Amino acid sequence: MFTIALVLAGLAALVHVYIWVLESIRWEAPATRGTFGLSEEVARTTKPMAFNQGFYNLFLAIVTGAGIVAAGSNHAVSVALLCAGTGSMLAAAVVLVASDRSKARAAATQGTLPLLALLALGASAV
Repeated sequence: MFTIALVLAGLAALVHVYIWVLESIRWEAPATRGTFGLSEEVARTTKPMAFNQGFYNLFLAIVTGAGIVAAGSNHAVSVALLCAGTGSMLAAAVVLVASDRSKARAAATQGTLPLLALLALGASAV
């Protein structure tokens, strides 16, 4: 079950790297604006905020990736990092949907894999 947790956490990290790319690198691109439902003007105005927010997503992916890497040498450190990374991803998804119900799909996209990773991690401890 721990291996399944690692795979799910890795997929969650990849989703968050993709979000980083959208928010920090491609924010004003037409396809990205379409994904987030933004006009050209709103994207230009919110670019600094999105750039910063994108890096939050990248840092969560890095913490999770470090947990995956640590699995080969230190199980306790791996579990701690995986819980911190995927737990924060899940918490961010909960905050997103709690703050705006119309963002439920986005919250599910960013929160489902971390939730499953945490459940698999918990099941592996039993």
